[in-house]
Amino acid sequence: MKLVRKDLEKDNAGQVTLIPEEPEDMWHTYNLLQVGDSLRASTIRKVQTESATGSVGSNRIRTTLTLCVETIDFDSQACQLRVKGTNIQENEYVKMGAYHTIELEPNRQFTLAKKQWDSVVLERIEQACDPAWSADVAAVVMQEGLAHVCLVTPSMTLTRAKVEVNIPRKRKGNCSQHDRALERFYEQVMQAIQRHINFEVVKCVLVASPGFVREQFCDYMFQQAIKTDNKLLLENRSKFLQVHSSSGHKYALKEALCDPAVTSRLSDTKAAGEVKALDDFYKMLQHEPDRAFYGLKHVEKANEAMAIDTLLISDELFRHQDVATRARYVKLVDSVRENMGTVRIFSSLHVSGEQLGQLTGVAAILRFPVAELSDQEDESSSEED
Repeated sequence: MKLVRKDLEKDNAGQVTLIPEEPEDMWHTYNLLQVGDSLRASTIRKVQTESATGSVGSNRIRTTLTLCVETIDFDSQACQLRVKGTNIQENEYVKMGAYHTIELEPNRQFTLAKKQWDSVVLERIEQACDPAWSADVAAVVMQEGLAHVCLVTPSMTLTRAKVEVNIPRKRKGNCSQHDRALERFYEQVMQAIQRHINFEVVKCVLVASPGFVREQFCDYMFQQAIKTDNKLLLENRSKFLQVHSSSGHKYALKEALCDPAVTSRLSDTKAAGEVKALDDFYKMLQHEPDRAFYGLKHVEKANEAMAIDTLLISDELFRHQDVATRARYVKLVDSVRENMGTVRIFSSLHVSGEQLGQLTGVAAILRFPVAELSDQEDESSSEED
């Protein structure tokens, strides 16, 4: 997604102009739109014209309309988004208050205005527009003297750093120059990894090279990390995966990604994180039910006790038509983050999101048991009914 313009007031009212660039962006757009928003985009309207002789004809004319959104229809298979609403801005072809349907599609700009941009919507824009957020795989493709540090998103590979160091050849009886240059090269690659890879987002770092370069580099990196007590690298050691590539050039990354061992490890890594979180919740529900809650009222009460460690919530809930109900979910997310909890927003298009939907769409793993909430379970569930 490309952010063209963002005009927000102090009270968080305002508008944002975006260009969806790939099918996944249409899903983000669907989650941004709400009934009552104002949407401005280019569209085609069938207009009837009457000639001087009285004959009536119709033409298809491209025009730009501003609609007050009434219904939103998303086709997940074709990634098409249809938005129906009434015209709220004067137009020479369309009367004020007339109904029209705008079809949003990739690479076509639109402007969305809201009376209130909340934290969840703003975070979605930030994630959709920052390729690093969708890049949950990183890769270092290297050979002696050359390395590329890349981020791999679902649709593209971004080169974040290129490291080149001249490595002298080994000479009989004197390898010191070669070894010093190699060490300098490894040090620069290690610095580039720390600077450009966000380990909070990245689930796996591929280290690919011909020969033994990758093994030597990884040995050097983790020896240095132990010496300097580099917690960032040591805590994420398990994320590094060594694979073969024919060279250190960027094109060699394709071979590494096609490796069967890699494909099994990388299969939908973002979704795999959601699956694990849901699995952790089910295990907790089975073994320590006082530390696993689901249903909005129970989770809100656990949050009041500042007990939530991980909040699991479906993005479907943020599309609720009732403004007050939606605001309640947003408030819950903000509050859990303020209390240093982790928030996982599940996609309702994914299997794990569907499973969470069967558990009311909101669940929480608690830091400590909250027994008194369990005692209120029957009472609150009857209230919800």
